[in-house]
Amino acid sequence: MPSVLGLLEAREKKVREEVARLREEAERVQAALGGAERALQRLADARVTVAEVLAEPPSAVVEPVGSAVAGSAVPRRAEGMTASALPADCRRIMSVLESAAGREGMRCRQLAAALGLQAVPAKVEGLRSKAKRLVERGWALQTRPGVFTPLGTTAG
Repeated sequence: MPSVLGLLEAREKKVREEVARLREEAERVQAALGGAERALQRLADARVTVAEVLAEPPSAVVEPVGSAVAGSAVPRRAEGMTASALPADCRRIMSVLESAAGREGMRCRQLAAALGLQAVPAKVEGLRSKAKRLVERGWALQTRPGVFTPLGTTAG
């Protein structure tokens, strides 16, 4: 028959293991709770900020520039505008298109190489998007699918 002390020691060991497991679980829950509380505070702060901005009189709200398309930093080209009105990356694209090589028309892979970028799909597609935006806003031409030139030139 087992001794009473032996049974108590076995029971104590089991309870100690349970306490250790619960402490570990409590630490994980505490960490998750801390993250959730921080996220909740950020959301509450954002809500308060948005409410403050919306409560301002309309004259205090900055309106987009008339020549810019909503959500775009590339303005529509108007008479007398220069490439200095464009964002830096678009100015670089335009300078390459206006170079001797670009006047014949460039594909986006060639444009990437001329800009010193790797001709990987992510870079090429990003350039294609910007080049098409420049065409839409009147800064460049797409003479045939995938071939871009500056205004005033036509690639055969």
